[in-house]
Amino acid sequence: MNCKLYEGGIIIINQKRIQDYGINIGEFPKGKLNKITDVKGVKVGHSTIDTKESKTGVTVILPMEENIFSNKLIGASYVLNGFGKTTGLVQIEELGTLESIIA
Repeated sequence: MNCKLYEGGIIIINQKRIQDYGINIGEFPKGKLNKITDVKGVKVGHSTIDTKESKTGVTVILPMEENIFSNKLIGASYVLNGFGKTTGLVQIEELGTLESIIA
């Protein structure tokens, strides 16, 4: 891994992806751009606040174009690090459905 720190605290990491080693995850082919937005109907948005007082951001995934509350999706979860709180995770684990955006 090759990391460079630039003025302003921006870190650029030049690191190979697992696909660069010829390893493919899953059994389905990758999308045209190999992004989550390759899936029809999925939209992703991001907002960042970067001021002297605050540095924060949020990424939001809208998993379908239709009303997700009326047309629930099958959902599952996997927690890699378990640090922090998750809103809505218990519902996904108990009911197996997703009925809101992911933020």
